Amino acid sequence: MHRVVVDEPYQFVPPYRGRWFSWLFRLWLKPFLKNRYGLVDYRFEGAEHLRDSLRAGHGVILCPNHSRDSDPMLMGMVCREIPCHVYSMASWHVFKQSPLEGFVARMLGGFSVFREGIDREALDTAVQAVVSGERPLVIFPEGVISRSNDRLLGLMDGVSFIGRVAARKRAEQNPAGKVVIHPMAIRYELIGDLHNCIGPTLTRLEQRTFWKTFEQCSHRDRIRRLALALLASREVEVLGDSRQGPLRERIQSLINAVLQPRERRWFGRAKTGDVVGRVKDLRAAVLPELMQPGLSAAGKQELWNVLTECYYVQTLSLYPQDYLDDGVRGPLTPERIAETVHRLEEDLTDRITLKPDWRVHLRIGAPIVVEPGRKPRGEDTVMKELRTQMLSLLGVADWWIPEPIRTLDDDVSPSEMPK
Repeated sequence: MHRVVVDEPYQFVPPYRGRWFSWLFRLWLKPFLKNRYGLVDYRFEGAEHLRDSLRAGHGVILCPNHSRDSDPMLMGMVCREIPCHVYSMASWHVFKQSPLEGFVARMLGGFSVFREGIDREALDTAVQAVVSGERPLVIFPEGVISRSNDRLLGLMDGVSFIGRVAARKRAEQNPAGKVVIHPMAIRYELIGDLHNCIGPTLTRLEQRTFWKTFEQCSHRDRIRRLALALLASREVEVLGDSRQGPLRERIQSLINAVLQPRERRWFGRAKTGDVVGRVKDLRAAVLPELMQPGLSAAGKQELWNVLTECYYVQTLSLYPQDYLDDGVRGPLTPERIAETVHRLEEDLTDRITLKPDWRVHLRIGAPIVVEPGRKPRGEDTVMKELRTQMLSLLGVADWWIPEPIRTLDDDVSPSEMPK
């Protein structure tokens, strides 16, 4: 499991505001991206939109989709292309994974945000960065890594909040300035032969999981077998045995079996709906208890088990339905097959071993002007326009719409709960 929760008191990490490290890092960036992630070619579209906003002195928020671990470092390629420097909001765990990664993230303009609570220092820093217009502020509005080239998850409304507060402050300046949001799309294109890209990984995972390999089967069939094995292992771990039935129903049943008992314990009610939001709420409730002084080793292990199970069911929830069915959610592409294999490898082994060559398409959209004032009642027009433009830049339909979180009453029996 990736360490996405830190069991120590939160301390805000401010950004480094100098520029020398950012300039220096660009000399090393291309070799780093090639060796670490297999990124070998870059294509830019719409860079003039961002250049025009910076020349006009606007306060800028740059909002890319987030499908890979490499996305934050790719902002360095945007800085090279414009050219500019950026500030970036990043989850606190990014700064705690290793001293070197935390140092580099901060020196490149990154600052921390505490996802398990209200972080006023992070919000104030973000607003001030936009008000100053000194650099674009990068926010990944999905909040989690989707692992999917052809899907956009739900967007956090923090982007709109920061934009509106900054717009009010800029409107008070003389002369008044604008705040704009630039949607951005990051798409990865596989270069080279698909089988050479995923064949060794599939064989290695089959050897780890089964008593034989299935090289004679199609890629889709091999992926299906491994996906079923992953799900069955989680079912045995949580439920005691593996289940039968449609794959999506089994996943949803397993998710509720993990989350709903914990929701009853911490919130007094079980919930259904968006798994990412439910897991975020549980983390926010579990973490203070985990950091209580005097907590026994057994108590601490129990809470870490809860966080681990939440992490795994969230990863299961992010497998797109029908993603490998040609024509159901768009054409089946080599990229979809490759990223599904890489997702399976990461979920089964916590790492990705094979790094084929990728071409990256970076598309920056036209600015969305944020008007001063409070969020309107009902639908947030800024977030609606941001989502519409991001989908257009990605070239995908809006086929992933998160189900609203719903609280279940105590008098609902388990048999009546949604599966």
